[in-house]
Amino acid sequence: MSDAPDTNAEFWKSAEQVAHWVTGAQERERQYARPRILMAELLPFGPDEPFTVLDLGAGTGAAARAVLSHFPAARAILADFSPQMMEHGNQAMAAYAGRYSYVEFDLASGQWPDAIPAAVDAVISSMCVHHLTDDRKRQLFAEILGRLIPGGWYLNYDPVAAPDPGVDDAWLRVAERRDPELAHQRTHRTPEQQARYDNHVRYIIPLAPQIEFLRAAGFEAVDVYWKELEDVVYGGRRPA
Repeated sequence: MSDAPDTNAEFWKSAEQVAHWVTGAQERERQYARPRILMAELLPFGPDEPFTVLDLGAGTGAAARAVLSHFPAARAILADFSPQMMEHGNQAMAAYAGRYSYVEFDLASGQWPDAIPAAVDAVISSMCVHHLTDDRKRQLFAEILGRLIPGGWYLNYDPVAAPDPGVDDAWLRVAERRDPELAHQRTHRTPEQQARYDNHVRYIIPLAPQIEFLRAAGFEAVDVYWKELEDVVYGGRRPA
């Protein structure tokens, strides 16, 4: 873990930084589309069944859009702590007007706002839990279980750390073969880029303990439902 201060909140509440991040959103959504669609497919609802899904760390709503597109009668609550991200999200979610709402919620705080119902049918998260400390990950999973209806599902799409150096080398080898410029970029980061990278990966941990966090929180049917190198979809359901 980097000894530098955690600047995650500062980054996501910077209008300039968020605007720069949004410029690359189209390529990221293409890359992340299949796992997010899988999360929607894993939810146990009929095609026209109404239900409410809570998208934690929703950003501009990409994961919520996958669910709303798959289930035309569903509604989504999108929780994020960045007003700048929510502003861009309202533009990206325009096609789903009337089927979603944003609520401000800092996942790191544990202070759930009243605007999030005490019980929801499903919870998803995408590319955000890795920003939390291990203790907060544990707490959040328990809090999510408490917000789910009996039988409700939680699914998370996130990067994980390699369990040993050999695996990390293999992941990096594939990444550099897929993007030959990556090796040069990795060794020629500016100090600002290196600091941003260090902050991004500071709380990323291997997959195995996160699965145990879910089980310890009380989830059942816990599984890794998809994995490609460091990116995974894992989750489980609250016992009925």
